[in-house]
Amino acid sequence: MQDMFKILFSVILIDNLVLSRFLGVCSFLGLTKDLKNSMGMSVAVIFVMLVSTAVTYPIYYFLLEPAGLGYLQTVIFILVIAATVQVLEAVIRKVMPPLYDAMGIFLPLITTNCAILGVMLINIQESYSFVNAIMSSLGAGLGYTLAMFLFVGVREKLETSDIPESFKGLPSTLVAASILSVAFMGFGGVIENLFS
Repeated sequence: MQDMFKILFSVILIDNLVLSRFLGVCSFLGLTKDLKNSMGMSVAVIFVMLVSTAVTYPIYYFLLEPAGLGYLQTVIFILVIAATVQVLEAVIRKVMPPLYDAMGIFLPLITTNCAILGVMLINIQESYSFVNAIMSSLGAGLGYTLAMFLFVGVREKLETSDIPESFKGLPSTLVAASILSVAFMGFGGVIENLFS
């Protein structure tokens, strides 16, 4: 049980996909101007991560690995992620049309969001059990959500701040993202001491 919580908190705070591993940065920078869009994208990413992990884990360990086809994992994982996103897109279009319109091109781009594929590959690389892989995916999704929500606040503050003209827009956004990323490095010691 302690391992599951260590994985969960580690993935949220220390190995945050966006702020430590720099995966999913496209949607992180593209959708953090509005809290509603960030929330919708975060929920979609968590859902896709959990479903994709639940499907890819048995495929890898019970089909690909025993047959010596482990090298096909990336292709198979992308196909599973794409199928999951297609189902999610159809549901959001039917149930929440305003969210579907607000997310625009970013919803289909979940398929190519490297954060989701990265989580699948990290779960295999770390040789997690099924439960730990699900916990890792949940933590990764929650970490992605935390990064998105924090950065929405930062970007709202940047919009109202008096900053030099040459730093407005993308330069100030990238500087703020790097400072937020460095701030998350401080959690490394906390987690190590918490579970030692």
